[in-house]
Amino acid sequence: MNRIEPVILTGKYVMLEPLGHQHLDGLQEAARDGELWKLWYTSVPSPEGMAAEIDRRLALQEHGSMVPFTTRLLDPATGRPGKVIGMTTYMNIDHETPRLEIGSTWNAASVQGSGTNPDSKLLLLRHAFETLGCVAVEFCTHWMNHQSREAIARLGAKQDGVLRSHTRSTDGALRDTVVFSILEHEWPMVRNGLEYRLAKQRGV
Repeated sequence: MNRIEPVILTGKYVMLEPLGHQHLDGLQEAARDGELWKLWYTSVPSPEGMAAEIDRRLALQEHGSMVPFTTRLLDPATGRPGKVIGMTTYMNIDHETPRLEIGSTWNAASVQGSGTNPDSKLLLLRHAFETLGCVAVEFCTHWMNHQSREAIARLGAKQDGVLRSHTRSTDGALRDTVVFSILEHEWPMVRNGLEYRLAKQRGV
């Protein structure tokens, strides 16, 4: 797999567009929606730390190990992109295998459970498997982030295991990381499940 170039991905509820400094104000506003940075088991940037987080992700993109996206809500009536609701990325990109991780994802609290997350994951997974030719896509989350673990499992990903004392959280505490993955031959089944969920009424 060659270097992954930034791309715009448009779904039913969201549009993913390449992250840029022009998104700073919108991302700061989205982060204030629910004050998710105060949850100790997440790594959501605070409004004050958002500019530095954008710089960090863009630096990793320049290095070739990450492709960061800004998530925008689509207007259900017009299909036009609206307010910024969060961030997501392709990360830990292995160009040789090829495989990657979908992570460093967060969405404003007010849109959680509205269909935006499965729509975003469908876009990213479809591009990874059908355009980039990945053989596997990985998801990782904190052991204590039960909401994230349940959401990843609902996608159709299978749990590979738990990495004990894997990394340190921002407060210095050691984190146990739960690892999930979807393999290339599993993608059609996962895609069908996500498309079925998104065909249902919004919010289900």
